[in-house]
Amino acid sequence: MNAGLLRNGGKSYHTIQSLLQRHSIADSIGAPILRNRPHQQQQSIYGKTREFQFSSPNILFSSPFSSTAVSSQKVGLVGWYLGMVKSRPILTKSITSAFIYTAADLSYQIIAAPASEPYDLMRTLRMAGYGMLILGPSLHFWFNFVSKILPKRDLITTFKKIIMGQILYGPTMTVVFFSVNAALQGENGTEIIARLRRDLLPTMINGVLYWPVCDFVTFKFIPVHLQPLVSNSFSYLWTVYMTYMASLQKAS
Repeated sequence: MNAGLLRNGGKSYHTIQSLLQRHSIADSIGAPILRNRPHQQQQSIYGKTREFQFSSPNILFSSPFSSTAVSSQKVGLVGWYLGMVKSRPILTKSITSAFIYTAADLSYQIIAAPASEPYDLMRTLRMAGYGMLILGPSLHFWFNFVSKILPKRDLITTFKKIIMGQILYGPTMTVVFFSVNAALQGENGTEIIARLRRDLLPTMINGVLYWPVCDFVTFKFIPVHLQPLVSNSFSYLWTVYMTYMASLQKAS
């Protein structure tokens, strides 16, 4: 009867367990429960029992927490960041901009600045504050605005977005950056205007050489909610250059 139950695949884990216990008792005390049966029949019983045990581990020994652990490992930092971008977009993008501006200024001061110059903590804080309070929120609203008025991703629309960025957003944020940074350093209105006359045009020319390729990748291939992150990533090298321009002496 038990052999027939195993041949049909088994219907209960307790039935199989009971059979295994009987087999163990028979071997230990010499009971003739299975010993008197033909050798081939014993092998059939034992073989099917082992086959059921090891061919169906998910049925007997699977843990309800195993799938949760695997999925939690897949989420990781990237999943957490994507969730934060969706739940708190402005705050997440602002913190990202602050982090990138801080890293860029640290890179310049540690690597590119003359060794005779001491580390300027206030300058790093100015860069972080600009990324946190101005650039991060502005990137969020800018990319959302562009995606609404130009929702397509074809080649012509992508070039339109790039031109808009070079004509509107880029020059505006460059003026804001130089003005805010100079004001935080104590420069007055006349000195800020003189700095803009000296530094704005060269910076915009270099921006035209750098940003169109970056903007093409961003607008063409990146989803809207991740475009500020990609733009910030491209802006790392650009920010190193901008922190250098901002650190120049006052314009005469």
